[in-house]
Order: sequence, then structure tokens, then C-alpha cells
Amino acid sequence: QVQLVESGGGLVQAGGSLRLSCRDSGRILSDYAVGWFRQAPGKEREFVAAVSGSGGDTRYADSVKGRFTISRDNSKNTVFLQMNSLKPEDTAVYYCAVDRSSNFYNIRNVESGSYDYWGQGTQVTVSS
Repeated sequence: QVQLVESGGGLVQAGGSLRLSCRDSGRILSDYAVGWFRQAPGKEREFVAAVSGSGGDTRYADSVKGRFTISRDNSKNTVFLQMNSLKPEDTAVYYCAVDRSSNFYNIRNVESGSYDYWGQGTQVTVSS
């Protein structure tokens, strides 16, 4: 059974950094693309970043390019999101999710509807 658990969120000042982790106790995460999404109050969930199962293919939303880095350690069934130069507009609940329609080497989708296993989310708050 897939169970994704996010951690690493918190309160940080603008310009600071956080590292989010997404761990899968069910050991399926390592086979597929994993995405990070976020949802701010009153807004729709949006794509942040994704990484293929191999780690060789990555995608980023324009709003986070150059500031966020997604990576993975399949030996630990964990995907990371390193967030630097954080801005108040990055404040949101961050979710990780698995896309089982992907193959090991490529990201197939960045739309949230294509991801079928989701974690419970971790809150990131950036103060100005």
C-alpha cells in the first residue's frame, strides 16, 4: 500500500530556505515520476516541480525555476524539494504525488489530475 508522507515544512523569513521530503513507506515511489504541488488559501492546486523515476528528467514551474531543486534517493524511497530564496508568495500547503502512468525515465504529466497517490501535505509559510 502506498503511503506518502511529506515533512520539512515550517515558518521561514523571505530569502530563507527549506527542504521538503516525501517518503513512501509502500516502496512504489522509486518506480515512477513524483511531483510536488502546492495550494495556497483560496487558490487552486498548482504544479511546482516533478522528477522522473530515474531522476534524470526534471520539470519546474516558471515561478520556481532557479530557486527550487527537486531530487530523489530511490534507495531511501524519498523525493526532496530544496527551496531557496523563498518569497511570501511561496506560502502554501505542499503536496507530493506519484504518477503511475509515467515510465521510469520520463515525466509524462505535470497536471495534478494525472497523479494518483497523494500525501497529506506540509505547510510552508514565508514571512515578509
